[in-house]
Amino acid sequence: MHTLCRVFLASVCTALAAALPLPASAQTTAANIGIVVMHGKGGSPTGLVNTLAEGLKSKGLQVANIEMPWSGKRQYDVGVAAAEKEVDAALAALRSAGATRLFVAGHSQGAVFALHYATAHPLNGLIIIAPGGNVGTAFYQQHVGTAVDRARELVKSGKGDERGEFDEFEGGKGTTTVRTTAASYFSWFDPVGAMNQERSSRALPPTLPVLHVAPTSDYPALLRAKQEMYNALPDHPQKRLYEPGANHRTAPAASVDEIVRWTTEVATR
Repeated sequence: MHTLCRVFLASVCTALAAALPLPASAQTTAANIGIVVMHGKGGSPTGLVNTLAEGLKSKGLQVANIEMPWSGKRQYDVGVAAAEKEVDAALAALRSAGATRLFVAGHSQGAVFALHYATAHPLNGLIIIAPGGNVGTAFYQQHVGTAVDRARELVKSGKGDERGEFDEFEGGKGTTTVRTTAASYFSWFDPVGAMNQERSSRALPPTLPVLHVAPTSDYPALLRAKQEMYNALPDHPQKRLYEPGANHRTAPAASVDEIVRWTTEVATR
């Protein structure tokens, strides 16, 4: 066969192969996508993230909507390392159920923890929804700093297992009290620790795509920090800023369709 003919036929075959769908075994379906959903401070799986979790399930995705140590019921009953293992277990269960593309999605404080988790655990993508609760800010430490110093000293003196009352802060509620061990409390509120949002953002792997959901009617402080938060994320081709017409509390429910679209895009790329 003439060389030009062989080249032409090869190009036609390549084009046809690209146009044909992948075999079923090679395709990524909604059921291959697994997402661990984490609620915000004082919340629960049946609260603000429930509509998100159920919406994702209705689209065919596999979802683990889990109660985290910062829920209203648990009050930081375990430290950061134990919380990471809880997410590990949820992802492992999704993987056992057939999920091959794994994501974590967190709302508010759950988003800040998701950032930390993604710095050291392999994921296909990260979803942060209205991240809030960054303990690394001077403003936050004004409200909890005294309790953090006390917990730090107890840990240093070998009394980290002592239970006591420590300060907690949330913008809409002000300062409240939680009862837990000094070691657990300090692991969550250490200003240079796991819940320091800037530290985590800088430590994310450059290969990780991130979807940042920033509702247009979020709390003013979070709106002011939105662009800085987004800019701190890895400059990945599939990094996205999604701004639904929602507030801090309704942002999870308003994100269902975009999360389905984005995770499918990431999973099939």
